[in-house]
Amino acid sequence: MVDTVQRPTPMPPNPVGTDTGPVRVAGDPDAPRIDPAALTRSLLGTWADVRIKARELTAGPELQRMEGLSMADHRARVLGQLKILADNGHVHRAFPVSVGGSDDHGGNIAGFEELVTADPSLQIKAGVQWGLFGAAVLHLGTSAHHEKWLPGIMSLEVPGAFAMTETGHGSDVSAIGTTATFDVETGNFVLHTPFRAAWKDYLGNAAIDGIAAVVFAQLITLGVNHGVHAFYVPLREKSGEFLPGIGGEDDGLKGGLNGIDNGRLHFDQVRVPRENLLNRYGDVAPDGSYTSPIGSPGRRFFTMLGTLVQGRVSLDGAATQASALALAIAIRYGSERRQFTAGSDTDEEVILDYQRHQRRLIPRLATAYAQTFAHDEFLVKFDQVFSGAAATDIDRQDLETLAAALKPLSTWNALDTLQEAREACGGAGFLAENRFVGLRADLDVYATFEGDNNVLLQLVAKRLLTDYNRKFAGADAGALARYVVQQTAGRAYHGTGLRTLGQSVADFGSTARSVGALRETGTQRALLTDRVETMIAGVAQALRNATKLPKKEAADLFNSHQNELIEAARAHAELLQWEAFTRAVESTTHAGTRQVLTWLRDLFGLRLIEEHAAWYLINGRLSGKRAQAVTAYIDRIIARLRPHAVDLVDAFGYAPEHLRAPIASGAERERQVEAREYYRAQRAAGTTPVPEKPVRRP
Repeated sequence: MVDTVQRPTPMPPNPVGTDTGPVRVAGDPDAPRIDPAALTRSLLGTWADVRIKARELTAGPELQRMEGLSMADHRARVLGQLKILADNGHVHRAFPVSVGGSDDHGGNIAGFEELVTADPSLQIKAGVQWGLFGAAVLHLGTSAHHEKWLPGIMSLEVPGAFAMTETGHGSDVSAIGTTATFDVETGNFVLHTPFRAAWKDYLGNAAIDGIAAVVFAQLITLGVNHGVHAFYVPLREKSGEFLPGIGGEDDGLKGGLNGIDNGRLHFDQVRVPRENLLNRYGDVAPDGSYTSPIGSPGRRFFTMLGTLVQGRVSLDGAATQASALALAIAIRYGSERRQFTAGSDTDEEVILDYQRHQRRLIPRLATAYAQTFAHDEFLVKFDQVFSGAAATDIDRQDLETLAAALKPLSTWNALDTLQEAREACGGAGFLAENRFVGLRADLDVYATFEGDNNVLLQLVAKRLLTDYNRKFAGADAGALARYVVQQTAGRAYHGTGLRTLGQSVADFGSTARSVGALRETGTQRALLTDRVETMIAGVAQALRNATKLPKKEAADLFNSHQNELIEAARAHAELLQWEAFTRAVESTTHAGTRQVLTWLRDLFGLRLIEEHAAWYLINGRLSGKRAQAVTAYIDRIIARLRPHAVDLVDAFGYAPEHLRAPIASGAERERQVEAREYYRAQRAAGTTPVPEKPVRRP
């Protein structure tokens, strides 16, 4: 069969701010066409210029991963690449102008995320040096610390580690075992790991390169534990030998990211000067007295950790980049690779024309777009908080909740997308040169570092519960009674099937009628929002008496609803992504692009409803007929999007130097053309062998 896909005829983009109406696909006068240049700019987001400069940098082979290196050689190469980044200032944007930075927090993360296309090991090792080690000194220290230590950190003269996680405590930072006890007589803190589980673990730069670290420990002075604080601690001589009292181990070969020298550290009564306490949020005077601008120990702890939220921000962006990269490779390959003569005696089908292949890749493309638009809004919020433009406690809490909501979805989706893209490319996808297997191995740990995804979603759920319960703070009995009546009425309405019956009557005999409402933005928003609100309300009602129970019973009650809470938080994060996608659609002025993006947004929203169809059916939100219509309409949208699939991945803006996958280079198209010409010439010359089994004619 000849190519069934009608490719768009190239046309110049519309001038910025203008709209000449839908651009049509050649051969189909009713099909809209996107404006590629404008869509690429939209996907690049608020810091588009920074991303473009970063891509110019990552297009160079000196920063790109070389497959097949030994662990030692990979580590050495990545350390050399860090020096390149330090020399050109790519990683300095977030640091103060006073030390050579530009106070550009959003731009810093935007440029940093792009490093994942070169080598995830480079991205993460750079993140350890400047996004964790350096950022801890910046955000937890004072101007004296900045002047003393930041120049060496920025230039890579002082490679460093971020020593928070312990073997025995990962996500539960408040319970770490390492202590820093103030000795009034000497004016030093005594840093100590009292047992094996308190060793600092999984630390980038700890095994070989780090000569200093920011170490988190329980600050104890005058017999009082004031909780976790951060200390600047020298680790090694320039020769590489540990300083007295400090020891460690190499974590060795990992499942991925082997360009990073992860290792363990431990401390045996190591003394550090009082001035090495990063004391922005808590200080100890020479007499041992403790002071803090934040009186509440709990609030102080979360404020200190909140300043380091940029790690989760960058992982959300980097995982989204990896998903886009994988889809660009797989969809380009799928648009060229041919297999099986399903509709022709002579020509094989393009595999992206098969419905199942489209179902595997195009919905994931919709998710990648949703994540891209959501991440840009997330990055804007991050920049507002860290620039001081919107830095109230509520702003910071909102940012932390947003980070805890989006990072799990994007990192999980990256693993899912990389695996599906790999399988969709068959044996070619398993070759290291086509990048899927290497990227998936490297991104595997993104789901558990900078916060385990399930733990992060639990934090989101607790915030949702807090906001829910805040509605009733100070409410009189009458207001609460009215709410209970409303909830009961709602459950009766949904639970008895009355709503379902109404849908069934309206939908009877008409899939088109069933679909009609589902195409509406308001209907999708209502369905997605209702799921979140209903789930949170249900758990809140179940936990309403928890505060009156003994601690153990309250913990058991909460634990019995933990899965529901995490599912509700995930539904909330999905709603955030859908809302961001919708705002992006509504801000698009080019009619053809807006139409295609609307289909893509609808696909994203309806796939969520299809995925959670059991919930909508059980809770009476959808009739069986309408649930069937969701799936049928998804298939129709995917078919509409098929002619635009290559344009939609091209809009991510990756050059061949970023993809670096032979199967996405056009080589497959050349092979297919050669094969088809060979068989065509045989047929023309009459030299085609006669098949043993004759072709049956209708």
